[in-house]
Amino acid sequence: MKHIQKLSVPTLFFVLAFILNPVWAAGQEKKPAENKPEFQMTILKQIPATSVKSQSSTSTCWCFATTSMLESELIRLGKGEVGLSEMFTVNNVYTEKASQYVKFHGTCNFADGGAQHDVTNSIRKFGIVPRDIYPGLNYGETSHKHGELNAVLTGIVQTVVKNPNGKISPVWMKGFNGVLDAYLGEKPLSFSYNGKMVTPKEFASELGINLDDYIEFSSYTHHPFYEKFVLEVPDNWAQQSMYNVPIDELMEIIDYSLNKGISISWGADISDLGFKDGIGRIMTDGADFKNPEATEKQVTQSDRQYMFDSWQLTDDHAMHLTGIAQDQFGNKFYLEKNSWGEGGKNKGYSYISVPFMRMRTMSVMLHKDGVSPQIANKIGLK
Repeated sequence: MKHIQKLSVPTLFFVLAFILNPVWAAGQEKKPAENKPEFQMTILKQIPATSVKSQSSTSTCWCFATTSMLESELIRLGKGEVGLSEMFTVNNVYTEKASQYVKFHGTCNFADGGAQHDVTNSIRKFGIVPRDIYPGLNYGETSHKHGELNAVLTGIVQTVVKNPNGKISPVWMKGFNGVLDAYLGEKPLSFSYNGKMVTPKEFASELGINLDDYIEFSSYTHHPFYEKFVLEVPDNWAQQSMYNVPIDELMEIIDYSLNKGISISWGADISDLGFKDGIGRIMTDGADFKNPEATEKQVTQSDRQYMFDSWQLTDDHAMHLTGIAQDQFGNKFYLEKNSWGEGGKNKGYSYISVPFMRMRTMSVMLHKDGVSPQIANKIGLK
């Protein structure tokens, strides 16, 4: 037999009132939380840029970001809007990586990632072509997908390094380049531009960009400030050096350059929850990322160094900084053009907070005129 508990008169009255008056009962439900404010961004400075592109299923952000920066530079220098082929550069850089990998007996990095200077180095050595001349889609796809290509190329260089014939043959690079050409297309020796035939190097020369004017900066304490150093990340396979300055001065360079109308190729680590929904922020513990009024972390030089030394900050993604904005509370943000297509509410762009920029910037590349005279004097830049 079940035990039945008798209800007291007051309790019975409360239950009957709840049942017979659903409107009153509904009123006792928990009220929904008030809507939190959303970010309202105002762009204060925007540098002209070409349309947003997509690197799709590749790790070629380094090329898309730096190529986009150079396209903005062409606009700034009065050359007009010119679309440059990312895949022409990717083809050439793959060849350079393969040559170095074999020379070093497989002890250096070989992957489809890279650094900003790979683009300027490639254009300096091999030239460049317009994007419509060399789209790099020769394998039955409408967007870039390099998984198979990268696996095949990696297999070639790893096999060559194993040296199964007892000595390296003189034709392995011909086979390597044959695979590249099969996937990306044969690189043109010459093409028609403005009514005349030009080579890739002649076209690069006609663009009028002095590639030696584009320099890189970073900020870490394990090397002396105001000197050049080699940033120890895998994608710096070329072991190229860059200037090292304190983080406060790196931020000065970014602000000075953007305010002067000179955009920046930005290498960063965005592999955390602080970069999503078109916003990049570094929050204090427990702070709500989505709340514009929430407090962000104050990032120091030692914070950056700890993150780098503990492998929590490494080469991850390259993007194009094209301006400065602020939210409705007056907080500064940087306008970033990505290479993931025009998706998202900002159609391919994101807003990066000052703390995020201070913490997660790996390196920047920009025209030397984007460096203030005071900092240029400190590093001996002429």
